[in-house]
Amino acid sequence: MNLDDFNNIDIKNLGNLPVPVKAVLLTAIFVLLLSVGYYILLSPALETLDQERAKEQDLRNIFLNKKSQAINLEAYRAQMVEIEKTFGALLKQLPDKSQIDGLLTDINQAGLSRGLEFELFKPGSEVQAEFYAEMPIAIKVLGTYHDLGDFASDISKLSRIVTISNVFVQPHNSKNAKVTGADGMLVMEAVAKTYRYLDAEEIAAKQKALKAAKDAKTKSKKKG
Repeated sequence: MNLDDFNNIDIKNLGNLPVPVKAVLLTAIFVLLLSVGYYILLSPALETLDQERAKEQDLRNIFLNKKSQAINLEAYRAQMVEIEKTFGALLKQLPDKSQIDGLLTDINQAGLSRGLEFELFKPGSEVQAEFYAEMPIAIKVLGTYHDLGDFASDISKLSRIVTISNVFVQPHNSKNAKVTGADGMLVMEAVAKTYRYLDAEEIAAKQKALKAAKDAKTKSKKKG
């Protein structure tokens, strides 16, 4: 068998070709068919197999994650109980609407007990959140450095949650002192914030208002 045998192939007379040439031609045809079959039939199947293997790995990961959660279920339950206890304790530190006046009195009394002079004590408008309301109180008090510090400490020790922010302290401009601050007195301006939890009626009204706003927004989109 040589190269001339392939150059002189007569397609109409393939049956009379030498056996070695026939073998080579059949081998070439077989390889060609195998390649075409791979790309047409086997390649998509292999791609599908890879996708299914990836899905299998994802399912294994989900299973292992669920298994881990099941093993730690009791720990999660204990953690939830602890969180509920902590939340309940914090909730008790929020007064209801009927107790807010008493809390304002406590804040005022904390300053008076330290000998501070209130030049301003003005509760502002409430700002409602999901389940609680925040009330800012603008205060301006006159006192010594230590008295102001003790007042802030007393506020932090109240049974109810009260925070102090936007603190600004400056020497007192006394009419009887020749120099500003010579009398040792300071003026502190700040915003004290106290909180209360919303009662059931307020929460229901808030949810109703949110639903109404959502419905109105949906209707507006449909019209648009």
